[in-house]
Amino acid sequence: MRVLLTNDDGIGAAGLNVMRRALLELPGIELSVIAPNSNRSAIGRSITTRSPLWVEEIEFADGSIGYATDGTPVDCVRFAALGLVGQEPELIVSGINHGSNLGDDITYSGTVAAALEGLVLGVPAVAVSQQSRRGEMDFRQGDEFDFEPGAAFAARLVEEIDDVPLPTGSLLNVNCPAGEVRGTRVCHLGKRIYRDRLELDEERGARRRYRIYGDDPGYEEGAGTDFAAVAEGLIAVTPLHFDLTDRAGIEGFDRFDLDRLLAPAAREA
Repeated sequence: MRVLLTNDDGIGAAGLNVMRRALLELPGIELSVIAPNSNRSAIGRSITTRSPLWVEEIEFADGSIGYATDGTPVDCVRFAALGLVGQEPELIVSGINHGSNLGDDITYSGTVAAALEGLVLGVPAVAVSQQSRRGEMDFRQGDEFDFEPGAAFAARLVEEIDDVPLPTGSLLNVNCPAGEVRGTRVCHLGKRIYRDRLELDEERGARRRYRIYGDDPGYEEGAGTDFAAVAEGLIAVTPLHFDLTDRAGIEGFDRFDLDRLLAPAAREA
């Protein structure tokens, strides 16, 4: 099976390299690595459209080869799909991210964004993130990580991916807790509580520099969420899909006469 490994922390990140070594131990895996040349955290689904992209072939400590690019995590997946490393990947693994990707935070995450690009291309994907050893429940990166348990779990997922009940058009968002892993739980996304505020950081004449993102976010307590699972020392596994359509909203608008809103424009014409 052809597997693409990417991330948003950069090709030199410890999490990616622990995951890389775990995947290389699997039989029958043809592994390619394409990742940003530096940290692209919280870049979401950004892509590079206004300039060409540099790609540099790099050698890992074990002698294997990867590719570093000045693009985004989504760009990295596109590179693989368009033939940079030969045939298209059959599975995308994104991570291991330095820090959790829980609840609403996934909408900002470059790690999850790369996996979502797999869905756009019709390729199954797994996004893997690791809580730091201090056990934070927010998106702050933390200082120290133990990536080995998460890498081992994700590698087993990859090894048995054909038997994993992953619906077509879905990916798995995996979040590993700090410390001893007590088990796993399939769960839904929780609700993040952001505490952002506008704070003047520096002023130079007409120029002002602000901080707008707070560093003390919380989350809503609730059973069955990815937040709750990680807080209990469990690996949270959340299936995600790309269909953002509000089905109930469609039914509501079907009863609303939208054509009526065309009338004023029609009279002016």
